[in-house]
Amino acid sequence: MRVAVVGGGALGSLLAAKLAPVCDLWLITGWAEHAAAIRRCGLALVDLDGSERAVPVQVAEEPEAVGAAVDLALIAVKSHDTRRAAQKAARTLAADGLALTLQNGLGNLEVIAEVVGPGRAAQGVTTMGATLLGPGRVRYAGAGPIHLAGRADQAGRLEAVAALFRAAGFEAHIADDVAGLVWGKLVVNAAINALTALLRVPNGVLLEQPAARSLMAAAAQEAAAVARALGVTLPFDDPVVRAEQVARATAANRSSMLQDVLRCAPTEIEVINAAVVREGLRCGVPTPVNQVLTDLVRSLERTYRARLA
Repeated sequence: MRVAVVGGGALGSLLAAKLAPVCDLWLITGWAEHAAAIRRCGLALVDLDGSERAVPVQVAEEPEAVGAAVDLALIAVKSHDTRRAAQKAARTLAADGLALTLQNGLGNLEVIAEVVGPGRAAQGVTTMGATLLGPGRVRYAGAGPIHLAGRADQAGRLEAVAALFRAAGFEAHIADDVAGLVWGKLVVNAAINALTALLRVPNGVLLEQPAARSLMAAAAQEAAAVARALGVTLPFDDPVVRAEQVARATAANRSSMLQDVLRCAPTEIEVINAAVVREGLRCGVPTPVNQVLTDLVRSLERTYRARLA
């Protein structure tokens, strides 16, 4: 299988490092320092057991450098870059290929489908953690399953993708309920990401502080209540237990939102906690904790330049 990973951030780099040994893979990234380091020394992967190795990975700044069309384009960028990433994927994706999102938040699949066509867009969800350690270096910071879902006419292609992930050492499953997958991850992200970004702590620290743990639980419960009001069946019974399980499994991980805040970059608050608030307003479910988390992260983003050392 020929694969392009579109996006050289933490998750994209982790996927590239794990998948490259089992397929013909290209990492497409506009981060010049990252690309140069990978070309020079390979992509350094710090694995779950603490071991480190350099993985040879083909890297390109633009899709045309990949050459022949790819069977699978993994979209692994921040939500505000989804359309641009989908456009890049479209320039190298085979006519019967799949563009698969593994991103956070709501709305990414719909944007990708607009660009590449509904028959070539599919949804993936994972709770695995990854942390960028610098150009050309990534840490696998927490294991988590990958769930894939798509249209009936994509079943064979999705099975092939799941088999590829398994060959790379990931746990992969096919699911029927796309909305349940997306909202299941959204509940967890809403509980963990904003809090870790505001407190500047790894995921596991939230479990150690009673006040933070209480806020995490409240955010998860609100998001789950919105999902239920929308008729979504979540892939777990207890949203608080699930959020805590993920925080524990990825205890050492710096959430993607924390990584954004540490480098004074735009976050995905609009497609996570703010999305919970918007959908809550639409269906009449109050979401005060998610509203406060949204307001705080928005304020944090808008005051990056005023930050005191």
